[in-house]
Amino acid sequence: MTVTRGAHVVAGMQGPDVVDRADRESLDAMVAALDDHATAWARVGAGARAALLARVVHDTLDVAEEWNAAACVAKGYEVESPEGGEELFSGVGTLVTLAQALRRSMEDLATVGRPRYPGPVRHRPGNRVSIGVLPANVFDRVLYAGVSAEVWMEPGVDESTVRATQAALYRHPFEQAGVALVLGAGNVASLGPRDALHKLFVEGKVVMLKANPVNDYLVPYWERALSALVEGGFLTIVRGGAAVGSYLAGHERIDEIHVTGSDKTYDAIVFGSGETGSSRKAQDQPVIDKPISCELGNVSPVVVVPGEWSRREIEYQARHVATMLVNNAGFNCLTPRVIVTDARWRQRGEFLDALESVLASIPTRRAYYPGAADRRAMFLAAHPDAHELGDGGEGRMAWTIVRDVDPTVVDDVCLNVEAFCALASETALDAADPADFVARAVTFCNEVVWGSLSMTLLADPRTMADPHVGPAIERAVADLRYGSIGVNIWHALSFVVATTSWGAYPGHERTDIQSGRGVVGNAFLFAQPQKSVVRGPFVSRPDPAWFATNARAAGVMRALLAFEAAPSWWRLPGLVAAALRG
Repeated sequence: MTVTRGAHVVAGMQGPDVVDRADRESLDAMVAALDDHATAWARVGAGARAALLARVVHDTLDVAEEWNAAACVAKGYEVESPEGGEELFSGVGTLVTLAQALRRSMEDLATVGRPRYPGPVRHRPGNRVSIGVLPANVFDRVLYAGVSAEVWMEPGVDESTVRATQAALYRHPFEQAGVALVLGAGNVASLGPRDALHKLFVEGKVVMLKANPVNDYLVPYWERALSALVEGGFLTIVRGGAAVGSYLAGHERIDEIHVTGSDKTYDAIVFGSGETGSSRKAQDQPVIDKPISCELGNVSPVVVVPGEWSRREIEYQARHVATMLVNNAGFNCLTPRVIVTDARWRQRGEFLDALESVLASIPTRRAYYPGAADRRAMFLAAHPDAHELGDGGEGRMAWTIVRDVDPTVVDDVCLNVEAFCALASETALDAADPADFVARAVTFCNEVVWGSLSMTLLADPRTMADPHVGPAIERAVADLRYGSIGVNIWHALSFVVATTSWGAYPGHERTDIQSGRGVVGNAFLFAQPQKSVVRGPFVSRPDPAWFATNARAAGVMRALLAFEAAPSWWRLPGLVAAALRG
């Protein structure tokens, strides 16, 4: 079967492309008001910006419970369920984390002239350096025990260049002044606001944030959480579908665009839709020729390096990978879509059986995102032998695993299309030994699997210590062309911690945009990040609070949110105790 390579099509970006006169006049007035405040925003110093972010943290915490309750209703969760805790963390908590990270950088800019990254700085293959960004303080060492993160720079960028180019915006703020349009995603509640903060504080633009119709019910909560920026005239939030997005994207007073969605959405914005758009794309004749940054999804791989795993390790990694799939009901750009195993690994079947057993024990969720059933049907048509786990009735979707996809059929839908629902596949590579498997997996992920956003690599500590396999794994980390790589921890952490960069691996042309261009997050304001690498222990004790199997996730996440908003030693024992009880 021949398939079109690419991500899901985002609902809300299709349909009528006409905005009536009254709406045009209203939008024109809002864009003009923002444009009039662009220079005023450039005048706001780093210290004052830190104060604005402190208020954002306070106001977000104040609206958090109402915001989370509304999101839980929309997605069919109980607030006090594990799913409700997950939603609180991803929907509200990750916004607070980014705001706090940016606030600390603004304070550093005000006092020492640049954000102070913790290090260490290491030399990496390919004439690159990496900058350690986690743990950044003593609290991180407790909250992220055993976890580290680093940002790798583009080749040829040494530490002196990193320091010289870091936060360059703040040396010439008026040169960067302008209006950015942020076309928000519809799946994760924090994405639109986070992208807006990035454009404001990392790139120096005032922002028009257009909510996706899927989650535009959150606009009142966003306006309250970000009221300090709205009231200052630096941020405007609007609702609307494809017509509003298209009108704003082409507006003469909008200087640049950021979109989180799919490559199909990007193509429609840049080249237009239908046959005319396809023709323009083929000839590289855009209808909009202004700077566009974008995060557009991925067929995210999880590479499982063969080893001798204990039963406890198999069960732990089954819970780990199951969590990756069920988070947000599978409606994430960072959901794993293809599990890459070694065909000769004798524990392959045992691991996959354990994964399916965990999935079968986790309640299925409402398929709230438009088009999910049709996307799933496309995969099942190609693979009718897929394993379906759990109740798929009454608007819910069974967890689905497609086993044993042939890796030589390079146009298989599982390798080329982001499912964007509760479905993942597994494929096995034939290799001579574990080191050879790792090398083949790198080639397979880089050359066959669609996209370059994020991936995870799992290897037990004994295998990591092997004199042949360990170096092969480190070469893989260096050679994998992904914007974020997780080693023994879900690559989603690179999105969560905010001090890392989040976006596609650099180099995509606009006629083959794949996972996108540019980064968000990046709270240390690095000028030339290439990718981020997060590392964690192969097994954590106890299971992380974010595991889908943690029955006490809601209470832990509430305690974590309070701690992120106001870190202090007196809050720490209660947070640790809540996590241990989970």
